[in-house]
Amino acid sequence: MARRGFFAELQRQSRIAQKEQERRAREAARDQAARVRHLEQAKKAAGRAHAQLAKSNAVRQKQLEKDAREAYIATKEAEVEDRNLELSDIYADIYTLLQSTLSQDDYVDLNTLRIEVRHPQFGRTDLEEPIPVPSPVLDSPKPFLRLPEPPRGLAKLFGKKRHVKAVAAAERAYEQAVANWQADCQQNELSREADKEEHARNEQNRLDQLALYRSRYADDCRAREEEAEAHNRSVEELITNLGYGTADAVQEYVSIVLSNSVYPDHFAVTHEFEFDPETAELDLHVEMPEPDTLTTVKAYKYVKASDEIVATPLSQKECRERYASAVHQVALRSFHEVFEADRRGLIRTVSLQVGSTAIDPATGKRDYIPFVIAAAERDSFLQFDLSAVVPEKTLGKLGAAVSKNPYSLVAAERAGVRRA
Repeated sequence: MARRGFFAELQRQSRIAQKEQERRAREAARDQAARVRHLEQAKKAAGRAHAQLAKSNAVRQKQLEKDAREAYIATKEAEVEDRNLELSDIYADIYTLLQSTLSQDDYVDLNTLRIEVRHPQFGRTDLEEPIPVPSPVLDSPKPFLRLPEPPRGLAKLFGKKRHVKAVAAAERAYEQAVANWQADCQQNELSREADKEEHARNEQNRLDQLALYRSRYADDCRAREEEAEAHNRSVEELITNLGYGTADAVQEYVSIVLSNSVYPDHFAVTHEFEFDPETAELDLHVEMPEPDTLTTVKAYKYVKASDEIVATPLSQKECRERYASAVHQVALRSFHEVFEADRRGLIRTVSLQVGSTAIDPATGKRDYIPFVIAAAERDSFLQFDLSAVVPEKTLGKLGAAVSKNPYSLVAAERAGVRRA
């Protein structure tokens, strides 16, 4: 039999995420924050009492012991309250397995499965900015000749030779300075050329890397676009084939619908199915948890005398009734989800089995044990107002074979099943 396909798994993950959000909302509704605060306050009170007890004198010892005891008890009682609220949520989930699906339309608009490509930003924008040109090494000003002033007065008569020597020295110093300056200028020019070449190499390297990353980015974008196109072509093909009522398309659509049917985490349900286009009948097998996987605790309480949190168990009668109720609800929910989702009326009849895989008491072997065997015709079933029915009686109206005690793994008798 068929199981979930690709589109169905996408829908299932989306529904799981939605269910998780709903679960968190319920926790907020029951004032989770206040409960945690109460527990933390009790713990802090116990800590303070114990700290004071360690420092107390004999006079206050008895009172502090009492305070510490009361704070400890409050901590335990807060823990019990937390456990019981969790139990309340679990049982509420089970008792509303059918009601929880009636508040939503199980039809799936396949057009919503189309995807639109959204490319991430290019990750190397740092390479798009040109590397700044380095500041060039500047030449120092060219030296200029500083000649000594000619002598005046008496110095002109007696200091002529000294002045000639000074001029010659100044000219030699100037020539040396010019030579040094020219050497520096030549070295600076070499440095500028080297900086220019290094900048050109770095800039080319930047351009090469930018081209490489842009090419990779373009390839990734193209791959995403091709993947989206292939996905959307598959969606279009599914829509077209479903319009023709082909068996594969109907099964894929049913897979999507049932993947949307997300049950509580503590009550996992799986589906297998096969569509026969000649009879327009869907053969649907639903597997639910074994009875012994469900909690049998009715409530928790704290016993001061033994300093224990003890569990009060459900009676056997309560366990049987709770599990049987779950079986009946799952059966009607399965019919409802398939028929409501199939607006085209491609599925005229659903042949259903709801059961669990467990050790069969009759054979001692692990096997699938059906608890409900039923068949329903679309038009007749859609006449029921499931918000007001008693699921067990509705199954009787359908002529279903129903286990007398699914909790004890008693199988439904296959004989006598009729379609309603």
